[in-house]
Amino acid sequence: MKAIKKRFEDTLKEIDTTLDRPLDIAVLAANAAYSKFHFQRLFSALFGMGVVDYQRLMRFRRAGIQLAFRLETPITEVAFNTHYENLESFSRAFKRVFGQSPSAFRKSPDWSSWQSVYQPMLDLKGEFMSSVELSAEQVRIITFEETRIAVLEHCGPPAQVPASVRKFVAWRKDFGTPPSRSATYNLCYDDPKTTPAEAFRFGICCQVDKPVEKNPFEVETGRIPGGRCAVFRHKGPLQYADNAIRELYGKWLPSSGEDLRDFPLFVERVSFFPDVAEHEAITDIYLPLQQ
Repeated sequence: MKAIKKRFEDTLKEIDTTLDRPLDIAVLAANAAYSKFHFQRLFSALFGMGVVDYQRLMRFRRAGIQLAFRLETPITEVAFNTHYENLESFSRAFKRVFGQSPSAFRKSPDWSSWQSVYQPMLDLKGEFMSSVELSAEQVRIITFEETRIAVLEHCGPPAQVPASVRKFVAWRKDFGTPPSRSATYNLCYDDPKTTPAEAFRFGICCQVDKPVEKNPFEVETGRIPGGRCAVFRHKGPLQYADNAIRELYGKWLPSSGEDLRDFPLFVERVSFFPDVAEHEAITDIYLPLQQ
């Protein structure tokens, strides 16, 4: 089973990286070392859908993120990027998947429906992505410079984090701090797998060079204190970094002789979906240490 998982991990990465190209199932099958017939049947058995359906679902995922967080992108352009020749066809197909038209989703996304469509698939994909075994060589100890941040604290179910991110993005555009000019951070107060949904907290942040004025988005001024940190780089969705983070706490820390500082684990989003393919997103993960 391990060999099969590795072959299909590579298949998923290939499809996710080439969403703008037509599928070449013969090439995918050859790369996975299966005949085209066996490849398609095995893919369906493993993922509960055909290869074409998977690509279409991932294209819709990218479209939904663009609709919700790239408001400057016209819906007609999103439709074209999703490989629909006209807006009407795209709208009908999008509504069949999410229960909302693209314009309704852009105005007020139903994240619960979104979660019900994608979370099972993301969980299943996680079973095929190679578990990162964190080595001591991957972890660096650096001195992080104190950083003033704008922060919106999400409190509540993890499934609703995108709604808070959307609010923060709207503030960010008003304040003039795009990711290209201002580093993007998250404060990881709680583990979503062990914290009751109603008690879950997650900080959505970016670097700012002046205090945040009072605003209707509930964004406030905060800071990431300077000091020593252990840091490692993760490639792929942050939710797939769980194993590496557990190893950072459970293996690296006890063997390092270091101790923890009273500030939560935090991350810097170096690049993120949909600007890059989801498995190519880069996140630097910081663990604050005693001086």
